[in-house]
Amino acid sequence: MKSYYVYILKCKDELLYVGMTNNLARRLKEHHGGLHKDCFTYKRRPLVLIFYQDFNDVEQAIYFEKKIKKWSKTKKFVLAEGNFDLLQILSECRNAAHSKYKTNN
Repeated sequence: MKSYYVYILKCKDELLYVGMTNNLARRLKEHHGGLHKDCFTYKRRPLVLIFYQDFNDVEQAIYFEKKIKKWSKTKKFVLAEGNFDLLQILSECRNAAHSKYKTNN
């Protein structure tokens, strides 16, 4: 069964990179070696792998990668730390227009 990995790298400038691959070791080697000069991480080395999740279904991996790419830096760090209680709090909608803040008249 093939595996797919969604991963987060912390760059030397504290920016985060989210990616997906079917070969994590190879992809990390490419990032560290600076194989692609136009890659986001090329000028931001050294890099540290702070999180990865494996998937058996490529569609689930793609969905998860797209989802966390939209997250804030704080939320990505909390995921990497495995603090799922705080992750849930950060995921709650705090918009004043949200239905849980509306009063029934």
